[in-house]
Amino acid sequence: MSTEEITVVLAHGAWADGSSWTRVIEGLARHGQRAVAAQLPLTSFADDVAALDRLVARVGGPVMLAAHAYAGAVIGAARPDYVRGLVYVAALAPDEGETVAEVFYRGEPHPLAPRLTPDDDGLVWMPQPAFATAFAPQATAADHALLAAVQKPIALASITTTMRRPLWRDRPSWYLAAEEDRMILADNQRFMAGRMSATLVSHPVDHTPLIARPELVTRLILDAVRG
Repeated sequence: MSTEEITVVLAHGAWADGSSWTRVIEGLARHGQRAVAAQLPLTSFADDVAALDRLVARVGGPVMLAAHAYAGAVIGAARPDYVRGLVYVAALAPDEGETVAEVFYRGEPHPLAPRLTPDDDGLVWMPQPAFATAFAPQATAADHALLAAVQKPIALASITTTMRRPLWRDRPSWYLAAEEDRMILADNQRFMAGRMSATLVSHPVDHTPLIARPELVTRLILDAVRG
């Protein structure tokens, strides 16, 4: 199957929106690869999966799902219709019976990881300084300012729902491990990639290579589509 026949559907993580994939979308377009970005509400896990499923149904043909961070769980719960494979970019991949929170907090956190607590509405916000110190330390100051300005909080209901049988058990998967990630430690990423039997690549990048090193993410997605 050629790259023109598959649409790449991109799912963003917590504290972000679909525009976080802008540089990857541009990179894919330069290679003639169509891509669309889901806009997840981050209001509950069910809401996020439903939003992704609606977009995949709208595409209406074979898709490669790609996810950053939290959205790894979302693509793992997507309906299997049209899905040819899954790409994880420093992403969480809970197994059946696990929650996002359980896999996120596996192991000791990085010393610079932010302290994340819900507000009175049950929403978890990223402290503004953490965009530079933990979320995207390899990005520019302008990137940090934009990320902080447009961040979307994530609801506790998105990270405390128990996962059903994940789609990665039935579809091929690829994983980009971020060796300098301060949000999801590299050892945790390699653990998840290993139990998924994913095709693994590893780079000395931070939690958001789709912003600081989009060419690496673009290359992995193209490899997955062609594979």
